[in-house]
Amino acid sequence: MANNTLRGLFWRRFKRNKLAVAGGVIVVLLFLVALLAPVISPYNPDNIDRRHILEAPGPDHPFGTDDLGRDVLSRMIFGSRISLAVGFVAVGISTLLGMIVGALSGYYGGWSDRIAMRFIDIMLSIPTFFLILAVIAFIGSSIWNIMAVIGLTSWMGVARLVRAEFLSLKEREFVLAARAVGASDLRIIFRHVMINSMAPVLVSAILGVAGAVLVESALSFLGIGVQPPTPSWGNILTLGKDNIEIAWWLSVFPGLAILITVLGYNLLGEGIRDSIDPRLWGRE
Repeated sequence: MANNTLRGLFWRRFKRNKLAVAGGVIVVLLFLVALLAPVISPYNPDNIDRRHILEAPGPDHPFGTDDLGRDVLSRMIFGSRISLAVGFVAVGISTLLGMIVGALSGYYGGWSDRIAMRFIDIMLSIPTFFLILAVIAFIGSSIWNIMAVIGLTSWMGVARLVRAEFLSLKEREFVLAARAVGASDLRIIFRHVMINSMAPVLVSAILGVAGAVLVESALSFLGIGVQPPTPSWGNILTLGKDNIEIAWWLSVFPGLAILITVLGYNLLGEGIRDSIDPRLWGRE
């Protein structure tokens, strides 16, 4: 009954937040575009047509063509798959690693907590994007390397968030009761405390997808991310930079796609965070 009441409060607050709903609609549409890319794409994204090189947007090519005559709309549709895949896999890695480190650090405390927090402080003091650049330049720029590096360099915020939740929850009555009946530490961590700390982690993960999409686009724009002919919004932007004076559409459309994607995830994440904040429920 209590869960139904909390769920009802959440949905009522979420539906009242028009910006959050708009963000949710954007995210759902992006999923559908990525999922249905082979169906809705008007052309094969790798088809080269030298008769239509750098053709401006028109009836045949609504977003124009690139320097090889490839349809930009088709490449952007398939590029959404790359951007979202990088975002979700990278965030999955960072969230999993951050949850494990934060849970163990917050639950056990003591010297292990101090060592973990000092290591996190060191990692946070290093400019993350430049660290990613250095690692990618060293190990190569395959799509799997990009996913792994972004995930392995962005877990610190999740770890600190989970640690704070564990410090608050580990002395609660339900944890003491679990200890009293002989539950193991691992069972208490993953079956009792972790479940109750998932709401802020979910919000952090949603916001993290937006950040990962931006990082992947920036890496591809600099030429060390997803490599052509695989389409991504970042490497389409690179073509736009090279042809900015004669092909504005190569910069405008992928730039808008990145903007809308990041905006959608941020609005959705902020809306969920506001909706699950119990300090605001008393105003209902």
